[in-house]
Amino acid sequence: MSDKILVIGEMRDGTLRNVSFEAIAAAKKIDDQAEIVGVVLGDEDLEAQATEMIYYGADRAVALKNEKLKLYTPEGYSQALMRVIEKEAPAGIVMGHTAAGKDLTPKIASKLGTGLISDVTEIESDGDQPVFIRPIYSGKAFEKKVITDGITFVTIRPNNIAALKADSSRTGDVLVEDVEITDLRTVIKDVIRKASEGVDLSEASVIVSGGRGVKSADGFKPLYELAEVLGGAVGASRGACDADYCDYSLQIGQTGKVVTPDLYIAVGISGAIQHLAGMSNSKVIVAINKDPEANIFNVADYGIVGDLFEVIPLLIEEIKEIKKINA
Repeated sequence: MSDKILVIGEMRDGTLRNVSFEAIAAAKKIDDQAEIVGVVLGDEDLEAQATEMIYYGADRAVALKNEKLKLYTPEGYSQALMRVIEKEAPAGIVMGHTAAGKDLTPKIASKLGTGLISDVTEIESDGDQPVFIRPIYSGKAFEKKVITDGITFVTIRPNNIAALKADSSRTGDVLVEDVEITDLRTVIKDVIRKASEGVDLSEASVIVSGGRGVKSADGFKPLYELAEVLGGAVGASRGACDADYCDYSLQIGQTGKVVTPDLYIAVGISGAIQHLAGMSNSKVIVAINKDPEANIFNVADYGIVGDLFEVIPLLIEEIKEIKKINA
């Protein structure tokens, strides 16, 4: 391709999400000779975030600024991005397959009259042709796709393509540009999050997830403690959410979030196919369940048959001891 690739950065609370840096690495896998242009959007000074994209491999960056870009709206973001896409005329566009990415990229693809390959987990090379691999049938199979015409437009699943190592000595031009946003049909005044504070679930390298076996909202407390000592996040099965043990923002599965952490600890989860669709591609899976016949053990790398209320405290203490020894 050897042209330019736009990488759309995504921010949360003024900080770039890690998937933005993974998208830069993905762009280089698509064409390591192309000019990588990072794009950030917001309502304040974005020079620091734009510069950070350069540290992670972008050749230069564009910061699009407007008070209407403070919070994500598909209309506002698509208007701003279409202006920079028309100006830059890129050969490729990459964004994270996040909630915003899944909402925004089909709209832009439609406006551009081009195709979109979503939820890419790996990029291979077939000569000069990038080959995009993505899961299908709830992760039971994978398909390979190539783009033969038009813009190479893809979204990548978080935590699958490793970001490049940041290098603060890298330099590149940063253009901060005021962009016009008009005729918004929807205006978001504020966002109230029910999600737990701390590590972002979709990007966490460690997830401790609870199911109906935790028995109550209080049953999640040991899971939060285990996640804290591991530096991870807490997730849940739909059964736990339906039982009001936790908020639906924690749901992992076919109708929830799809995650691929380095370590997934399934606690009191039976292993329904809908849940497996959201976590079966995790690198290492540990299952804790009283039922030795639970389906979750069929996908687990390691299994512990026992009462979670006895096992989890022992794990927490053991991990704390190991941390003391290694401190």
